[in-house]
Amino acid sequence: MEFDRKIIMDDGTEYYGTAFGRTDGVFVFEIVFNTSVVGYQEIVSDPSYTDQAVVMTYPVIGNYGIAKEDFETKRPTIGALVVRDYNDLPSNFRSVETLGELLDEYGIPGISGVDTRMLTRSIRDFGSRRVCICPADMPTAEGLLLIAASPVPHDAVARVSSKKRNFSRAPHAKYSVVAIDCGMKQNIVRCLNARGCDVTIVPYNTTYEEIVKLSPDGIFLSNGPGDPEDNADTIKTVAKLYGKYPMFGICLGHQLIALARGGKTYKLKFGHRGGNHPVKRLETGKIEMTSQNHSYAVLPESLKGTGLKVTHINLLDGTVEGMQDVKHKVFSVQYHPESAPGPQDSSYLFDLFINLMEENRNA
Repeated sequence: MEFDRKIIMDDGTEYYGTAFGRTDGVFVFEIVFNTSVVGYQEIVSDPSYTDQAVVMTYPVIGNYGIAKEDFETKRPTIGALVVRDYNDLPSNFRSVETLGELLDEYGIPGISGVDTRMLTRSIRDFGSRRVCICPADMPTAEGLLLIAASPVPHDAVARVSSKKRNFSRAPHAKYSVVAIDCGMKQNIVRCLNARGCDVTIVPYNTTYEEIVKLSPDGIFLSNGPGDPEDNADTIKTVAKLYGKYPMFGICLGHQLIALARGGKTYKLKFGHRGGNHPVKRLETGKIEMTSQNHSYAVLPESLKGTGLKVTHINLLDGTVEGMQDVKHKVFSVQYHPESAPGPQDSSYLFDLFINLMEENRNA
């Protein structure tokens, strides 16, 4: 096999492969890996992967094509997709196009034929880091200079958030939820609609005053890409909303709640990405299998004095996976209870949010 593309790591190591999707151009992204066996369409269309090259550890990718109903966002913003074996002949009655056609449509580079086992080990051992994706004949030194010269973006949420207010109505709705969109997955909206919530989706920089005018029963804070500390305006708005309405945060939303209360976040060595992460719910001792996608975590000792108590922990590394402030009807999780496809162990969290809005209404 003749390789026409390569990945240059920041230490000069190179991984060669064959292009699919967008086949030209030179790019600098952060490289990460995902251990999910299925769900590549949801991964490609998850806004949380903005500016990231995702290495799929499962070897065969593309075999069931792309289905219209399974997108998590209207316009995918993932940096790149790296796979071992790309299948360009999908077998699935729901498929309307191939994965390669989707990537090409949105200008997303893909690389197949890569030794993804070795690459994943490198990320695991040395951490997520910046890489250059380029033609196979590009000099290594040139790629390293490009990595060094490329600034780390700090505007990812601004790029993927809604630009205007949107609505998603539920039949016979009982509750009105304002969802602050920092890069929200669409299945979150579906889960809220299914439980009788009208959802008003607002941009990440919507002010406290604008949200209050919408008279919500509850506030939802979405997932999203990048460093949570980059979102100063959103953090200030969350701080003002805290305690005024029941509040539920997922992933980035979880981190923003912690920061709004004076907590701190930090970057993990290689993050959590996959559909098989065990999380312990401290209240019951029950273990939930969860879907995850994040680079940052909440520093547990920073929660002292914030009113937030740890409710869930990751059994692989002990990181904070959930928090709750009972007095102010606020809770959040680092993982994805709406995961699609993925484990459904944590769907009860949406019901908890409904119960808090009902309690607040009857108070």
